[in-house]
Parts: sequence; C-alpha cells; structure tokens
Amino acid sequence: MSFSVFIGYAGLAIALSLLIWLALRGINIVFAALLSAAVVILSNGLPLAAGLGEYFAFGPLGAFTFAGKFFLLFAAGAMFGRVMGDSHAASSIALAMVRRLGPSRALWITVLATALLTYGGVVVFVVIFAMYPLGIKLLQQADIPKRLFCAALALGAGTFTLTALPGTPSIHNVISSVALGTDLFAGGWLGILASVIMFGLGMWYLESQRQRAAARGEGFVAGPRDRHIADDPGEENYPHWALALLPPVLVLSAILLPRVLSTVLGEGEGPGFALLAFANAQPVVWPSLALFAGTLVTVLMFAAVRRHALYSIGEGTQDSIIPLINTAAVIGFAGVVTQTQGFAQFNDIMLQSSLPPLISMFTSISVISAITGSASGGLQIFMSTMADSYLAMGIEPATLHRLATIAAGGFDSLPHSGAVVATLTITGLTHRDAYRDMGVVTVVIPVLATLTCMAVASL
Repeated sequence: MSFSVFIGYAGLAIALSLLIWLALRGINIVFAALLSAAVVILSNGLPLAAGLGEYFAFGPLGAFTFAGKFFLLFAAGAMFGRVMGDSHAASSIALAMVRRLGPSRALWITVLATALLTYGGVVVFVVIFAMYPLGIKLLQQADIPKRLFCAALALGAGTFTLTALPGTPSIHNVISSVALGTDLFAGGWLGILASVIMFGLGMWYLESQRQRAAARGEGFVAGPRDRHIADDPGEENYPHWALALLPPVLVLSAILLPRVLSTVLGEGEGPGFALLAFANAQPVVWPSLALFAGTLVTVLMFAAVRRHALYSIGEGTQDSIIPLINTAAVIGFAGVVTQTQGFAQFNDIMLQSSLPPLISMFTSISVISAITGSASGGLQIFMSTMADSYLAMGIEPATLHRLATIAAGGFDSLPHSGAVVATLTITGLTHRDAYRDMGVVTVVIPVLATLTCMAVASL
C-alpha cells in the first residue's frame, strides 16, 4: 500500500470518528460536518473547490440537493406540528389516550402508531413531525423522560417497518426490489423473524428504561421548543378529542389513500387516475400538500390557534430550518466520502475477500451505510455496485434482498445519521441526552436481528 493510499484511508477513518465524536460532544453538527468533510478532501487529494462546492453542496448526496428535495416536507411538517400544539389538539388526543389505555402505555402507543404510519408508506421525516406534538404530550401526561420518546419514535419508524417487514412500501424495500427483480415480499420469513426480534427486544428495552427512570424519579422535562405543547391552559380549554383527531386523520388519509386506491383500482385514464399517478409519483410533494391541508383545517377548526394563525404558521416554518440544515450537512459529508478512491477500493476489497458471502455482504453494506449515515443511501450504492457480484457467489435473490435491506438499517443510525440528527434537533435534545437509547434500538438490536437471520439463512 502506497503512502498516499494509507493517508486516504486514515483520513476517512479520522473524519468519520471526528464527526461522531463532535456530535456526541454536542458541537454544532453543521460545523462538525464541514470540518470532517474538509479532512476527507485534504487527506484524499480531492479538489478543494469541487469537494466543497460540488460533492458536499450539490452532488447526488449534496447538502443542498437534500435540502432542496425535502424543504417543502420539513416546512409543512413543522407548520402542522406547531398548529396542533398551539390549538391544544395534540394535548386533547394525548389525554384521551392516557385515560383509556393508562399512562404506562405511552411508549407502546408511540411505537405502534409510528410503525403503522411507516408501514403504510409515510416518509420517516413526515412521521417525526406528525408524531412530535402528540408524543410529547403523551410523555408529559405519563411523566416519562423525553429521551425515551426519541427511542420509541426511532423503534417504530426506523427499524422493522422500513427494512424487515415483508411488503413494506419503504424506499429501502423498493430499492432492493428494483435492483434484484424481486417483489416487496421477498425473503418474507426472514423479514418476519427480524421484525419479531427488533420489536420484542426494542419494547423490552424501552419498558425496562421507563421503569428504571420511574424508580429514580426521572420524569418529563419540557424543552424550549415544547412550551407551546407542554404549557397547560386547563382541560376546559382543550377541544374535544374526537374533533382534535380530524386534522391528523385527514393528513394521514390523504397520504395513504392514493396508494390504497391504486392497489384496488389499478391503472386507468381520466383526471382521477392522473391525480392518483401524481400522488404516488411524488413521495415528498404529496405528503407536503397533505400537511399543508391539515394545517389549514386545524386553523379553521380551532379558535385557540385561529386568533394568531399567521404567527403560529410562521413560527412553525422557522422551526423547520435548523432540522433541515443540520440533516443536510450530514448528508453532504457522505457526498464527499463517496467520491474518494478509498471508498471505491473498499468495495473491491470486500468482493475479493475470502469471507463467506453472507458475512462479506453484511460487512460491505454495514460500512457503506455507516459512512453515508443513511440506510437508503447505503443500500442504493450497494445494489448498484456490488449486488450482482454477491448473486454470482450463490446468494439467492430473495435472500439477498431481505438480508441486505435489514443489514442496511443497522449501522446507518450512528450519531451522524441524518435521521438521528433530525429527530434530536426537532425534539430539542442533544446526543448526550438521548442517543444511548436510540443507539440501542436502532443499531444494537437491528444488528443482532440481522446476524440471527444470517445464521438461520445459512442453515
């Protein structure tokens, strides 16, 4: 190995470690991503102007490419979350749930609700914004530490429903299906096994942490971003829970209905089918429009927010900027890494190694997902550059589909992950506050599930 190649590899390792260390230290994630990207650029001999101006900013995994694609979704989600809080609709729904199911079920409610949404095809970022006002109020009513809301949200929205459950319409499942020519139910029995492990161990962990927190007197503490939700004006000022449910039901129905109707009706001609085709072809724009509509309906229904509607909506828009920019910066770092010679060489090394095919596959996609901080990004790169080689090694397409998809959802959730950063920023917590719990349910448990499924598949 030449000295320049060694420096390149060392630079990649140092940059990734630096980004994770800075994130855990609570350093601004935009600065951390830029600094780490600069280390990669300088150590790997990339052109400085292209590295910062193209790879980091506007490349396929560029920060502003991501920000431009998801701006409407972040803005619409933050607006809806804000008016649901200001109208006290989220408080009304949470209180009704706690009364009927008991405060100890708050984490179960969060996990199951987010799981249903993501399995229905709702984008993860939409789920975070949609569940935020309701989840915060649930935890306040149950006096459960806010850090566990992040972990419950991550378990329901970012693990088994995205990568493991057969038939999920998530982008991860679709990427594998398109690349391998399999259907969305491929490797179904392995997916079911992984889902049982992730959900079972995840809920056991969350409940054990809830009980430990209660035993030591740790409860809910509202952050600055939660005041409009957590401040209690008295139940007499809450709207009825049935009315409060209408805006979120409208939003979720609007998001899910086109997919359901397309499945039932198939393809056809006419304005109605054209609208269905538009909705299903726009996984970002259509949910954004649904969230805008939900915001308008909430404002029209509830006087508490109608009196200062423009202010609330404006504050909601402002709430979206920091999460969007933070997440985009981390994506930009991955965009720089994927342009290095060391990243390309790693792919070749894994394909030529003497490791068993399943172990090699798991290592390859885990490292790629860890570097990019994205399961979908890692899976896309893996399927486009390495999948054919693993098929040639004798792995069945259905098995590769499911195991690769599940494996992509393990090390993608390290501290620099875009989804992790977005969740923590939206909820106003730091990595030090909440990442340990998120890491257990999104990294440790999914990796255990993947290794178990690999062992079963190799029998």
